[in-house]
Amino acid sequence: MKAIVYHGPGDKRWEDVPDPQIVDDTDAVVRVDAVTICGTDLHILKGDVPAVTDGRILGHEAIGTVEEIGAGVKNVAVGDRVLVSCISACGRCDYCRRASYGQCRGGGGWILGHLIDGTQAERVRVPFADTSTYPVPDGVSDEATLMLADILPTGYEVGVLNGQVAPGSVIAVVGAGPIGLAAIMTARLLSPSEIVAIDLVDARLEAAKRFGATTTINSQQENALEHVLQMTDGLGADVAIEAVGIPETFELCARLIRPGGRVANVGVHGAPATLHLEDLWIRNVTVTTGLVDTYSTPTLLRLIAAGQIDPSPFITHRFPMSDFLEAYDVFARAGETGSLKVVLTA
Repeated sequence: MKAIVYHGPGDKRWEDVPDPQIVDDTDAVVRVDAVTICGTDLHILKGDVPAVTDGRILGHEAIGTVEEIGAGVKNVAVGDRVLVSCISACGRCDYCRRASYGQCRGGGGWILGHLIDGTQAERVRVPFADTSTYPVPDGVSDEATLMLADILPTGYEVGVLNGQVAPGSVIAVVGAGPIGLAAIMTARLLSPSEIVAIDLVDARLEAAKRFGATTTINSQQENALEHVLQMTDGLGADVAIEAVGIPETFELCARLIRPGGRVANVGVHGAPATLHLEDLWIRNVTVTTGLVDTYSTPTLLRLIAAGQIDPSPFITHRFPMSDFLEAYDVFARAGETGSLKVVLTA
């Protein structure tokens, strides 16, 4: 089969690899029908995730059809259409029992495209198939469901819920890429009074308006901190969501927050950021970090099926899998191409 294979920083190739096989009796082999590229994949290609080694198939999000199952799989059958989650869960360890699947100690967590071969391929082996896949709901498009493999649960859990967004609160989202937009979309479920989107690219700020931002700030053209302070009587935001993953944006979030507020870091960082505890401690500021657990995926699936949220506007570009390298180029140059999420189909 063909797959996107990582060969070190900056080096990815669409090449022939062996078909995946059942290894454990809880595995399934899934034919990939639709797949996407994540900002985390770009971090991997920058060398920010050293655990990803030469020869690894990338990717951790897919919609597909089950082709084979292990003897221990009970709830997934050959022929089922499933969402392959970015997080695998053994379902048995202490962390999984607390729905903290991202910290699974039984062989799960974020493993696809990280510690084992991933989804950017014609087929993928999915460990713990019973607890790591979800049926594609009737009447919901594959493309909409695919957005629940990673970005929507991540923006919702690590940004909105960790940040404790509440009715009437003021939220600042720093970074209006796919994860930031996912945080904006799902924050609306909790009725904040203001959602401020901060970015460097006007096209992404326009997208943020479409996704629900009430105010947009191009931080190359105006001082984001001064703007937020002015609109909040000098207090700052109740919640600042970091959705980029560089020191400057984390440190901006720490300055944007009011006393008693929360900084929810979602971005994947490849370099240290300064934590100014000398300023933060006296203001009772809470900083949260986290890898998505995907415990919210069933809830988000129901909300999509009920028409309460619509992730389809995330998708700006579509490609056949044979054009995977072109899709990576378009996604990596989002500031020029206007890409949010790209979808590749078999």
